[in-house]
Amino acid sequence: RVVSAMKLSSNLERIADQATNIARKARKLNKHPALPEILLLTPMQEHAMSMFRDSVAAYVHEDAQAARAIIPQDDALDKMNAQVSRQLIDRMARDPEQLRGYINLMFIARHLERVGDHATNIAEDAVYAAAAEDIRHQQVAATPA
Repeated sequence: RVVSAMKLSSNLERIADQATNIARKARKLNKHPALPEILLLTPMQEHAMSMFRDSVAAYVHEDAQAARAIIPQDDALDKMNAQVSRQLIDRMARDPEQLRGYINLMFIARHLERVGDHATNIAEDAVYAAAAEDIRHQQVAATPA
């Protein structure tokens, strides 16, 4: 239990680091006219925050089943990140004057993806804390909805 709490603490700190990085990029974006492509990040942000909230709740309530359901969600966030990155690279080619803004949006997308990675780690730690089962580095089947 102590070990999993220490791991939780580390992942929470890393998520806070990602939030700080997102805030720094947002400050840079706010110095220029708004880019409509920022809306591409909304689904990623919602998904990452949902994973984070659910993983912490699973840990707190020692709910291994809920934690297991979170782990496959990381693949969806990875796909969103790849899609957003492709769209932003396309925009960079068509509108090079906004290159810095698009790059900052890509960094924010990457930071959101990392939040999902850390939420996945928390979910894995929740399974360990609740069921004494180490599921890191294993493929976990998605639970039916």
